[in-house]
Amino acid sequence: MTEIIGAYGGYRRTLSFGFACLVYHATEVFCERNYSYKNDALGKTVGQMMGAARSARQNIVEGSSRAGTSKETELRLYDVAKGSLEELAGDYEAFLIGRGEIPWAENDSRASQLMSLVLDRYTGPLSRHDYGKYILAMRGRFAPFLEAEDPVAAANAILIAIDQACKLLHRQMESIAAAFREEGGFTERLSKARLETRDAQVAAQGAPKCPKCGKPMRKIIARKGRNAGNPFWACTGYPDCNGTRNFTAGTSGT
Repeated sequence: MTEIIGAYGGYRRTLSFGFACLVYHATEVFCERNYSYKNDALGKTVGQMMGAARSARQNIVEGSSRAGTSKETELRLYDVAKGSLEELAGDYEAFLIGRGEIPWAENDSRASQLMSLVLDRYTGPLSRHDYGKYILAMRGRFAPFLEAEDPVAAANAILIAIDQACKLLHRQMESIAAAFREEGGFTERLSKARLETRDAQVAAQGAPKCPKCGKPMRKIIARKGRNAGNPFWACTGYPDCNGTRNFTAGTSGT
């Protein structure tokens, strides 16, 4: 039987969420070190940066939790997360330019060192306790770059981590869209599950078997043609099978 509620809640196993967590914590450290009452009197810059970092992380969580019933909502929330990360990247770029610094080029040796670090894919139990141990270990691995005391180095490193998270989210969105095209979504699963239940009920009531494939048949009312309004038996495997039988009340399953 078709499962109505699809898979959901596996965000802790995605690398995009791992990078989003690292970016969030690195941004927290960065803001504490580099913004004060003197250069951010109203707290607007810190508020915007932390808000964007939090939005990215939390929208991945919410998108994953909604995956079971709405692929459209899942995709939209991942897109919001990606947009929040790109907004945050703009703040780091502005910080660097404001200091007269040019963001690192992709072939910069410091960028290459950071890119050589591997964010392990989490495969442990889906619990807060176990994931907390994992993300702290990953944070420690990336801290020399993402949480560097030199603000220019930290801003550049966080920009690279943001780019990684955005690329991974984009791939996830492409994969979800492809799966939706192939399998449909929640509405399609509901319809399929209802048809399966109805077909099972019909089969239990003695509906005939399809002469082509042997599956149980269902009673259909012709909508057009010379037999419009009259019932006939149609294969429950349609459209893969187009077998039909003339309808006779009380037909048994042979």
